[in-house]
Amino acid sequence: MDDTTGILDEALERIHLSGPERDGWLSNHAPMAVEALVRHGRAAAVHCWLDRYGPKLEEMPAAGAPVTPHDWREALGDPRRIGDWTAFFERETAGRPWQDVLVEWWPRLLPGATHPVIRLGHAVRTLLAGEATAPRVRELAHALGYWAARHQPLPATTPLAPAPSAAAALDRVEPVPVQSGGVRDRFAQLTGFPQWPGRGPADAEAARSALRELVRASTHRYATHGYGEPIMLVHAATAPNAVLRTLPALPARLWEPSLRAAWAASAAVTAAYAPRAPAPVPATGGAAGGAAADAEDLFARAAAHGDDHTIKFTDTALDVGDALAFAAARRAIELNRPVF
Repeated sequence: MDDTTGILDEALERIHLSGPERDGWLSNHAPMAVEALVRHGRAAAVHCWLDRYGPKLEEMPAAGAPVTPHDWREALGDPRRIGDWTAFFERETAGRPWQDVLVEWWPRLLPGATHPVIRLGHAVRTLLAGEATAPRVRELAHALGYWAARHQPLPATTPLAPAPSAAAALDRVEPVPVQSGGVRDRFAQLTGFPQWPGRGPADAEAARSALRELVRASTHRYATHGYGEPIMLVHAATAPNAVLRTLPALPARLWEPSLRAAWAASAAVTAAYAPRAPAPVPATGGAAGGAAADAEDLFARAAAHGDDHTIKFTDTALDVGDALAFAAARRAIELNRPVF
């Protein structure tokens, strides 16, 4: 996909006037949602959607003390330095190819691969698919800056018994004892995850295959467990999918650790928010004309619904592309509150 209308670049320029968070630490999902809208042929709806979403956003925090290549460790994980980190990565990507910046910083930030990596995955997908325009490279810089400022590795956990598949591993993730409060309170209760893949992938391609399996399993699981926390549980699928989308821009040596981080992120969200009992998968028929028509109709419904999380999850479900993934996307459309 390459947006010949210029709407994506226009939207990103609007978005970059705002910071990556609002109302304390809620994420700005605008860049992810507009990228998905353009990718799936809904460019004409982007500015209308942004007009509706934009009033929620806050200005980019001012930069203070510059982050440098020598003292960046002192600023890592400090959300007060969002403006500093954003300015740092804008300078880095202005002076070097964006791929070089990504490869340098990916392993440094990977242990904290939760919410900001989703924004990065959308940015990388756009850059790999089309021209590296200034707004698109700047979006990568903003995503990296957000990730660095909010970098927070998960607590150390104990490896539990191996699971034979990603679906089985997710089923064996134990909910945290107290599923209430914010995400930090929930993640602080994590103690252990099933080992998956059990012996580790044999090579880089095996790691990518396992990551695809995880995205598929976590997307499918939303169909039966998404009701427990419809907004937060989309991230169990969209976070590993963001990692999967980034792999082609990374050297093969980074694919296996990327898989490990993606599994930890998906398992953490599952433990923090998923209910124990599954719900039945709704019986809904597909659109006439087969899978392609069904996918087009499904994304049209998500775009008309307007919720940013629903749009992003439907985008991931279309990547998976099977009937149960489509059922999960329909479930998200039903469970989440529509914007329009």
